[in-house]
Amino acid sequence: MELPAIFSNLLRRYTSNHALIIGLWNEIEENYSNKKRHYHTLDHLEALLQHLLAIRPQIDNWDTILFSLYYHDIIYNPLKTTNEEKSAEFAENRMQLIGVPQITIENCVRQILATKKHLLNFDNDTNIFIDADLSILGQPWKVYENYFKQIKGLQGLISFISQTSGYQNPYWQFQSKNACKDKSQNVPVPGSRIPAGLCLP
Repeated sequence: MELPAIFSNLLRRYTSNHALIIGLWNEIEENYSNKKRHYHTLDHLEALLQHLLAIRPQIDNWDTILFSLYYHDIIYNPLKTTNEEKSAEFAENRMQLIGVPQITIENCVRQILATKKHLLNFDNDTNIFIDADLSILGQPWKVYENYFKQIKGLQGLISFISQTSGYQNPYWQFQSKNACKDKSQNVPVPGSRIPAGLCLP
């Protein structure tokens, strides 16, 4: 898993405090490894990282994207509606702790908050990040099936994506298009409003 090494390299650009870097990674690992989590885990972060690496040349600020990746689900309670706000606040605190420039912090906070509804944003990197966060919806059935089960079936999925505006980036539009037929052969879709650009089972 590349997550620890990339996180360490990221933080070393802002602090030389090795103990602090280790402590911040341990904090991330502990939160994302909570046994009550089913999808928002380290596996989700790893998958997100691989998707972002695939289109890294399109990303304007790689550091901001990485901070957003590691902290966007750091706070997660399925019974709460303030997870994104709490995660953004958490990220801001940790980034200030290591001396990250304010503009990077502000952009990271905006990206994390954007994952609440995944709507079209004026910022290219933010659109890339929220597309990546929804990338599981455009995966082949074998990859997607576990996610489908974790969110307790189609109604949970429809509820989740009904607020989105679909994929913005051609990379995920292409991935989703290729996977749609595969999923449609596995799970029927009752009548519902489906956002353009997303692939449902």
